[in-house]
Amino acid sequence: MTYTNAIILGLMQGLTEFLPVSSSGHLLILQHFFKINADSVLIFTILLHLGTLVSVFFCYWKDIFLLFKELFLTMFDLVRGKGLRLEERPIRKLGVMIIIASIPTAIIGLVFNDIFELFYTTLLPTGIGLIITGFLLWIAESRRNNKVKIEKMEWTHAIVIGTMQGLAITPGISRSGSTLVGGLISGLEREFAVKFAFLISIPSILGSLIFSMGSENMSSALDTNLGPVITGAVVAAISGVIAIKTMIAVVKKLSLRYFSYYVWAAGIILIVYTFKG
Repeated sequence: MTYTNAIILGLMQGLTEFLPVSSSGHLLILQHFFKINADSVLIFTILLHLGTLVSVFFCYWKDIFLLFKELFLTMFDLVRGKGLRLEERPIRKLGVMIIIASIPTAIIGLVFNDIFELFYTTLLPTGIGLIITGFLLWIAESRRNNKVKIEKMEWTHAIVIGTMQGLAITPGISRSGSTLVGGLISGLEREFAVKFAFLISIPSILGSLIFSMGSENMSSALDTNLGPVITGAVVAAISGVIAIKTMIAVVKKLSLRYFSYYVWAAGIILIVYTFKG
């Protein structure tokens, strides 16, 4: 893999990870036209997630610091027999909801991993996934009067969001878009739904990294592409910050349906290309 490829892939990963247009789908398309080995790009994608993880920490470092602080306070309260006290401490409740949301994501990923990997062997599932993402965003945009924040959030909200995130393992179905849709159809307030969607990406990304850490392909990719990998990760981190800021502004002031038009067009073009090819 060349440095030019790494920079383009890193830029695409950073932007599309947090915009609701599917980072996996876009990377698969670029991999196809760059003629990069499928196994290599999957591993490279996982490593690029380190860059996007940095983006989340940069944009939400205050929330993440409070979540870690609350973790130790929770353990202290449990030792003293005071219980979880979730209703008294919103940050603590947010941490618990992130954990609950991560459970269905992990189950779906582990149980259906082999099936999802088959979707990366051709561009057709990506095209279909992009069209599905467009419809999901269109439906979510109709939810404009949501008022549920962390104080009123229930475990059922977290399960729905986590399940939507798990389904986004499919290329073409956006992770950020799916989790945002899950939050909005559950009734979460729009700005809080965005924050929750980005925060629950942390255990998801870390889980993918840990799961792949012992892979022989991972070690080989690092040995042969260390320079491009680092370059791509840095580019992904910088562009990821831009994408997060953009997404927050879009959800506050604009419509998600603009993204629907884009992914519908991209999906249709990709499906036509697949059948003509």
